[in-house]
Amino acid sequence: MNQTKVSTEALQLLTGDEAFHYRLVPYEVDPDANLYCFSDKDQDYDAIIHEIAIVYGFVVRPWPIPSDELTQMLGTYYRQSEPDEVSGLSPDLDFVAKLIEEAYRLQASDIHIEPSEHKCRVRFRIDGRLIERHIIKQSEYPGLVNRIKIMSNLDISEKRLPQDGRIMYSHGEIKFDIRTSVMPVNHGEKIVLRLLARGGTHMTLPELGLDERQMADYVASISKPHGLILISGPTGSGKSTTLYATLERLNRVDNNILTIEDPIEYTLEGVSQVQLKEEIGLTFPVALRTFLRQDPDIIMLGEIRDEDTAEMAIRSSLTGHLLLSTLHTNSAWGCITRLTDMGVHPYLLSETLIACVAQRLVRLLCPHCKRETEGHYVRTGCPHCHYTGYKGRKAIYEVIRMDDHLSSAVKEGTQNVSGYLSQKGIRTLKDSAMALYESGETSYEEILPLLNDSI
Repeated sequence: MNQTKVSTEALQLLTGDEAFHYRLVPYEVDPDANLYCFSDKDQDYDAIIHEIAIVYGFVVRPWPIPSDELTQMLGTYYRQSEPDEVSGLSPDLDFVAKLIEEAYRLQASDIHIEPSEHKCRVRFRIDGRLIERHIIKQSEYPGLVNRIKIMSNLDISEKRLPQDGRIMYSHGEIKFDIRTSVMPVNHGEKIVLRLLARGGTHMTLPELGLDERQMADYVASISKPHGLILISGPTGSGKSTTLYATLERLNRVDNNILTIEDPIEYTLEGVSQVQLKEEIGLTFPVALRTFLRQDPDIIMLGEIRDEDTAEMAIRSSLTGHLLLSTLHTNSAWGCITRLTDMGVHPYLLSETLIACVAQRLVRLLCPHCKRETEGHYVRTGCPHCHYTGYKGRKAIYEVIRMDDHLSSAVKEGTQNVSGYLSQKGIRTLKDSAMALYESGETSYEEILPLLNDSI
């Protein structure tokens, strides 16, 4: 038995279930929240250290000892009620509310609740990355699933098919919507809750992160009375945020604005918003045809997905409407290739396209723990950033405002206009990413995927 004195104060920081689950025996805690523990020399504790730091706020400092000696110490100092199970939060009637409030406080975009063979875990997506927050007992998971289904107006008896629902959450002054997705998996049902801001909480154009030149070009483009404006980027790059900020700017009493979305993420006062329902035939093309009979000035399509939607978007732009939409491309100029691949004639595209924009979200280095080395900063990790080294994100942009030369390039099917863009001083995504790195706001590893993209 190890002769190091074991502090009662330290022991009380973990319950018996938690000590057996983590295979840790705390023996000392200092004022800086360092928790010194005996640990199993045959076990890797990296993930455990990360989890305890997030859930409890302590930095575990393991002292490896033989496995059998640790087991003996666990039996001496703790009792275990149910082996290998631990509750981060008890999933009672208030559990969902506590979980949602915690996610809201940590600015998480999604809550993932997922079962495995022996336990269930709860993860939050913070700054684009999933971080484990809680472990709950497998036996308590079915009740939790039913609770969320009831809150989302879903069928609690249906366990074989996916279901989608919505929760309108309200607690004091906090009000927002939550989109619920339930998917059958091999050990039960996985639930993802997406937190959506309610009206009045979205960003405005000046808050997005456009530089002075980009802002001037973009504002000039959206001020046109008709034409097509495209926002491109992968899923989760902030395209919807940019669209909503744009609509907020254009939302005046003399504009009739209509949107077709899947889903409606933010509610905009004074804007007519339509939720797509493909199962009953309410598709993008069908809704858009109806919109054209509603005397719109501005139309927002959540996404151009197929040839029919692309054709309708071009037709709407040609007939005196300002149309905004999104595409999944790596670069702003890639929008042209994507639309021509969908069957849009280059001549029509050159006549309607006003501007194309590409964007990404880049994680920022945690200001509490980033470390300078050789003139640049690298990530380390601390409790403030959940030991990821990053805290918060910033959007970077590439804004191409069409001119006569670029319109001719579209008509002629020119694939590469990088030389002309450089000559005109138009900043690419690579340029924007490098600027963040050189200013010490992010790391090289974070922008590397952007540097490798074909821009």
